[in-house]
Amino acid sequence: MDRDKALEIVESKIKGPRFQHTLGVVETAIKLAEKYGADKEHAEITAIFHDYAKLMPINELKNILIEGHEDERLLFYHPELWHGPAAAYILKKEFAIENEDILNAIRFHTTGRAKMSLLEKIIYLADYIEPGRSFPGVVETRNLAEIDLDQAVFKAISNTISFLIEKKAAIFPDTFEAYNDFALN
Repeated sequence: MDRDKALEIVESKIKGPRFQHTLGVVETAIKLAEKYGADKEHAEITAIFHDYAKLMPINELKNILIEGHEDERLLFYHPELWHGPAAAYILKKEFAIENEDILNAIRFHTTGRAKMSLLEKIIYLADYIEPGRSFPGVVETRNLAEIDLDQAVFKAISNTISFLIEKKAAIFPDTFEAYNDFALN
């Protein structure tokens, strides 16, 4: 699928600030792919679709997770985590996207996981540092992204865990596993 068609499809689902965020993720993902030797076309299409299911009603997301046999543990955590796996399932089913690396980068872009692929790291980080983001730690993480992809992803995961702990929010196990994977390597 070409860029213009993909953007048209996504813009029909997510408009306004969320679509602007998507464009920022696309721009950032392409730059990271160029810098770290990933497939730019894969990074671009993945970034375009990463939030495809973001604005869907929670009950629809839940049904998609169940129908798609996505990780059942997600249902016990905040619904904010559901849109990635739901989008991966929809893209495979409705748009015949079969590339598992693309689907996994979308699936895990909110949680991370151990043994992330290069594309998964790029999408996770691009979503975190895109130019429209403004929160404590993002500038430092952007600066790290210019030097070392793994250190930048590790910083983003660390910041996310700290933020969730501060809020006394539950943390999905994959996020801890991602943290430990980076900490031990």
